[in-house]
Amino acid sequence: MLLKNVEDSFAKFFPNKFSKDKYNVSNKKYTISNGDIVIAAITSCTNTSNPSVIIAAGLLAKKACELGLKIKPWVKTSFAPGSKIVTEYLKESGLDYYLDKIGFNLVGYGCTTCIGNSGPIDSDIENTINNNDIITSSVLSGNRNFEGRIHRAVKANYLMSPPLVVAYSFIGNIDIDISKDVIAKDSEGRDIYLKDIWPSDSQIQEYVNEYVNREMFAKKYKDVFLGDASWQNIKVTKTELYNWNENSTYINNPPYFEKIKDKKTALEPIIDANILAVFGDSITTDHISPAGDIAKDSPAAKYLSKKSVKEVDFNS
Repeated sequence: MLLKNVEDSFAKFFPNKFSKDKYNVSNKKYTISNGDIVIAAITSCTNTSNPSVIIAAGLLAKKACELGLKIKPWVKTSFAPGSKIVTEYLKESGLDYYLDKIGFNLVGYGCTTCIGNSGPIDSDIENTINNNDIITSSVLSGNRNFEGRIHRAVKANYLMSPPLVVAYSFIGNIDIDISKDVIAKDSEGRDIYLKDIWPSDSQIQEYVNEYVNREMFAKKYKDVFLGDASWQNIKVTKTELYNWNENSTYINNPPYFEKIKDKKTALEPIIDANILAVFGDSITTDHISPAGDIAKDSPAAKYLSKKSVKEVDFNS
């Protein structure tokens, strides 16, 4: 999708619900509306493995800091690269300082927002979304964007490069043509456009050439399969089959095949089977069996509660 078409795409996908109404958020000094970005994440091992786009995000953050730009308060930001190499060359270049300063702090390595592990958004914001059926959005440099995947309260999810994720965070809403519209005001009150903070190709390449090298990769990946101390200290039983733990709150032996008497019998064709369930639009497997956060009113949550698991630890 071209940047100039993002603005129209939102109304196109939600024609019956889109409006410009603003809703007050409890305990906050701002309102939210349809199209507002509540999650902005530089994430995914695939996109963050490209030094050029990460360096670009850092340089954009640097320029934004110099101009005094601020991320909108309703936007939850995070940074989760797939490799520790990323934070190493950001630290060497000094660009990590600017990403941290604007709010894109390191939260971990590996899969996060792509599989719904973006963590909770502000409860007051989520309540406002749910109570008013607001269509909020997320921007992320990941590889999943279907409804329910990123967060159960966020329906419109846009995939983009890391520097664009940072840029949209200053706007706070997807309903804009970022290629030509004003995206923010600087500390002097002047209009700022994307072109004012976007780094040049030559500037990006200069940083890549200076701060990304073969030696750092060789050093980090030399003992990659050994793992850290926590990994090495995990106690396991050396058996051919998995040793099921009935008290586990993460994985249990599924009961589907317990009543099968003769496991050698060939499977019979299923004929004239009854329909188990019929679903409407906008239903995904992540609504039914979430990959990340587990809704507190779901069957899984009730099971975990019986196991004395706290709500803050509801995840999969």
